[in-house]
Amino acid sequence: MHYKPFLVFLGKFIISYLILTFIYQSYLGRFDAKNAEVDTFTQLVADESASVLSWLDAKSFTMPHLTEPSVKLFYKGKYISRIIEGCNALSVIILFISFVIAFTGKFKNTILFIIFGCVLIHVLNISRIALLCFGLYHLPHYEHLMHGVIFPLVIYGVVFLLWVIWVNKYSIHATGTTKK
Repeated sequence: MHYKPFLVFLGKFIISYLILTFIYQSYLGRFDAKNAEVDTFTQLVADESASVLSWLDAKSFTMPHLTEPSVKLFYKGKYISRIIEGCNALSVIILFISFVIAFTGKFKNTILFIIFGCVLIHVLNISRIALLCFGLYHLPHYEHLMHGVIFPLVIYGVVFLLWVIWVNKYSIHATGTTKK
């Protein structure tokens, strides 16, 4: 059965993804979205983004949104954007981790690469939000281009590059090809 490696990959990916998604959804279930309660990680992402923006302007801060589960982000004292659960990049991180687990490598390498990748994705996401707010303040007419095209392309492009590096340098598949 020459499809076995693909089926093993697919099985590991789906199981990892489902388990991590279940854990994440259980975490989100602890917060009352109907009462505009934001999960802790989304709040952290919003606060860190405001901290980065404060390097450019001291009037950058966050404020709870009173009618929906989001955080208002202000730049130069102006309400620029709202940070929702989907902005925290945890779904992208779950996808990244699932792929790395599916393309198994040595345990230590796998753990270290997952930690490195998650930190990199988180830092890029904070930078993305801060740059997006900066851009929306100065060039609001380019909102769709920045939010819908450029920044997703950068985040998913980096995740794709991390996957390529993982498969070619650290996964068991890479070890097998270098020994031939």
